[in-house]
Amino acid sequence: MKKLVIAVVALLGLSAVSSPTVLLGQDAPSSHAAKRDYAKWEKEVAAYEASDRLNPPPKGGILFIGSSTIRLWKTLAEDYPEHKVINRGFGGTEIVDATHFADRLIFPHEPKQIFLRAGGNDIHAGRTPAEVAGDFIEFVRKVHARLPKTEILYVALSPAPARWGEGDKAVELNRLIRQMALEMPRVGFVNAYDITLTTDGKARPELFVKDRLHFAPEGYKLLAERVRPFLAQ
Repeated sequence: MKKLVIAVVALLGLSAVSSPTVLLGQDAPSSHAAKRDYAKWEKEVAAYEASDRLNPPPKGGILFIGSSTIRLWKTLAEDYPEHKVINRGFGGTEIVDATHFADRLIFPHEPKQIFLRAGGNDIHAGRTPAEVAGDFIEFVRKVHARLPKTEILYVALSPAPARWGEGDKAVELNRLIRQMALEMPRVGFVNAYDITLTTDGKARPELFVKDRLHFAPEGYKLLAERVRPFLAQ
């Protein structure tokens, strides 16, 4: 793992990232992660835990985690009725938040697959694609330290009209994580970038609700179809 991460760092030029200890697989959190106010999500996380106590999901399922795209995916179980899917999205989050709450939202379920969709809020907050890619490395490191056989799949960002000006950074983040996925064991990449675009690269506003940021049902249908081939059989 150490040799792999060093190769990835060289590939991405991540020496400028503020958390080299994270990239080398150490336990120290990045300065960004250390400064996060995780308490703001305590109510949502506690609600998931309470629900799990009443109706424990089966272990060995497929867990989806990330920001509001996952949290608002209300049809997830209906979209994949033949699979044991668990939704653990919580809105407004960054990748470091999924990493922080892995002990409570991921590990108790021992999933065989994890689909992560996050990174857009990170970029919107002013972080660079390289920094966010470094956070993804830390997410993989933490998960595989406890669940070495679990497959992790990153669901690519897709451009939304409300954040159209951030499109180039989303493209770069997708590229960096895809390159890492090619070099990392049990890590995959779901290319969902183009599902919100016309054939000539323009936005499809009908796929979003009024805020022009979150998916409407039509958008979730396209996302579900793009993810479907990657689900474990």
